[in-house]
Amino acid sequence: MAAQREWFDTDYYKRLGVTETATPKEITKAYRSLARQNHPDTHPGDPAAEDRFKEVSAAYDVLGDEEKRKEYDEVRRLGPGAGGGFGAPGGGPGGHSFNVGSDGLGDLLGQMFGRGRRGGGPSSSAGPQRGSDVEARLTLEFADAARGLTTTLYLTTDMQCSTCSGSGAKAGTSPKVCSRCGGRGVIDDNQGFFSLSAPCTACGGRGVFVEEACTTCYASGVEKRQREVQARIPPGVADGQKIRLKGRGSAGRSGGPAGDLIVECHVMAHKLFGRDGNNLTVRVPITFAEAALGGDIDVPTLGGARITLRLRPGTQSGSRHRVRSEGIVTPKVTGDLIVTVDVHVPDELTDAQREAIQALAEATTVSPRERMEG
Repeated sequence: MAAQREWFDTDYYKRLGVTETATPKEITKAYRSLARQNHPDTHPGDPAAEDRFKEVSAAYDVLGDEEKRKEYDEVRRLGPGAGGGFGAPGGGPGGHSFNVGSDGLGDLLGQMFGRGRRGGGPSSSAGPQRGSDVEARLTLEFADAARGLTTTLYLTTDMQCSTCSGSGAKAGTSPKVCSRCGGRGVIDDNQGFFSLSAPCTACGGRGVFVEEACTTCYASGVEKRQREVQARIPPGVADGQKIRLKGRGSAGRSGGPAGDLIVECHVMAHKLFGRDGNNLTVRVPITFAEAALGGDIDVPTLGGARITLRLRPGTQSGSRHRVRSEGIVTPKVTGDLIVTVDVHVPDELTDAQREAIQALAEATTVSPRERMEG
């Protein structure tokens, strides 16, 4: 349990000169500054500088990883008595006590530290580490969101170091197998009837040790670079929807897989069309004559073509009419076009129009407001 004891005794935040509320960007900046100051290449023959470099690297290996940092903070919060084996029986100085049998103790420590285990296999936290997920924002035209498209995203993310090809070693050198753990990345600690393991402190759980760090990535194996990502946006994507692209995020460390790219889509409004699920909506003005007498009207579609909609005599203003299969088309479902008609009242009338309307008024014997009387 060497790594856990070191976590209890060592303040990695203080070692990097940052606060416990520091952002990941602040932690990375502090690490890179200290790594440059204490790099063995800048202090040849100074063993103290090499030790300081190792200490800084060990601190960043924990605080620079989101999951490890949460685990470290929790272990520090619980204190050395949290596991029942680091203090008095049944509970430690922190007042925590766990009543479990021998079969469950390894699982309990595994939940506490994320690396406790029974047996002799490698720890789950040692070795390759998955890259972090990257979030990007994409603004789409309404029609592009409805039809789907392939577009290019321009990102700045962690990528495999171009100088050392991800090994972390200085050009012309290679990582060495750790002599302490034999390349396993973990050290076993026999505790009588059960055995626990912890990441090897000499190599940080990687199984290999970089004697001469790469001058570009400082042994991390990754560097920030600009890159282009081709993203396929499926048809029918909605405003605010997130698309996950597997393996398109930040590069992993020590040969680990890349994270994912999460694209948040924002859809611009259309001047004519709206959306209701997979249905498209549109409002179309009609004349009083078309509403009263019925007839055929032209209706626009998102694709640019126009279709004919037949109105029945007596069509009311504000009524909705469904045109099948003219909505958003996805692999699973095809929406409809919902047409709302609005009777248009002209602002100005010609003499002929006025005479015709006056004749209609004189011929109208029933008021539509009769039902409101009384």
